[in-house]
This record gives sequence, structure tokens and C-alpha cells, in this order.
Amino acid sequence: MVRTILSALILMSGLLTGVCYADNHGSAQPSWSQLSNEQRQVLSPLGKEWDNLRPWQREKMLDIARDYPKMSHEQQDRVQRRLTHWSRMTPYEREKARERYQKFKALPPEKKQELKQKWRQYQSLPKSERDAMQQNDPDTFDALDE
Repeated sequence: MVRTILSALILMSGLLTGVCYADNHGSAQPSWSQLSNEQRQVLSPLGKEWDNLRPWQREKMLDIARDYPKMSHEQQDRVQRRLTHWSRMTPYEREKARERYQKFKALPPEKKQELKQKWRQYQSLPKSERDAMQQNDPDTFDALDE
């Protein structure tokens, strides 16, 4: 649950930063069929919904596809996991992720740093301990819903 929330937050940060960019660069947005083979391969998790994405979302995803070849293998894997995760989320889950991202973005820097530190500590735990924490107290790291 925590991993899902944070993954969604990270992906949303990328998607939401595209708003300003797209507003200032109002270019025609290509349909899925107009993308290059390389772009379609990178963005394949979004293929079914591509033509329904907002223009700024498409622009941001095109930026990711453009930068993808320059990324390390680990970064490419992370992009693929996040795109796949986002594509499987329901509209409700996406909206909740956007809300959490906005709440996180509005936090003072020290609170953001505190949450990031808690996340790093959580990530350093063995999987069995993380699973136990989630079962015993699912809201442990869900401070963004406060």
C-alpha cells in the first residue's frame, strides 16, 4: 500500500509538472498510431488509453519517451514499472494519488524531508517486516491523508 502510494506520487509529480510545459507549448498531440515504434514501445503500458490522455499528459509522456534511451537500465525499469502501475489504477485511485501529491507538494520543506526519511527507513526494512507493518498499522506512512 505504501509502495503504491509513493509510486503513484512520484509518477504524478512527473505528470503534473507537464501542465505548465504543455500550457506554454501548445503543439498538436499525436494519436497512438502516429507515434514512432520506439515511442510506442516505451509507452506501451499507456497504449489503450493514450488517445484519451490530456494534451499535457501526452506531452510529458513524450518527454519521457524522448529521454528513455539516455536512461540507465535501472531507470528504464523504474519508468516501465511506474507506467504499468499507473495504467492499472482505477480513476478513483489516480484521483486519490493526485490529491496526495498535491498535499505533499504543499507541505513545508522540513515535513517533506521527514516523510522522505520515514520512507527511506521503511524501504530499508526486510520485506517481511514491511508486510507486518502494513498489516498491523496500514496508516503508518499514510501521513498524507491526514
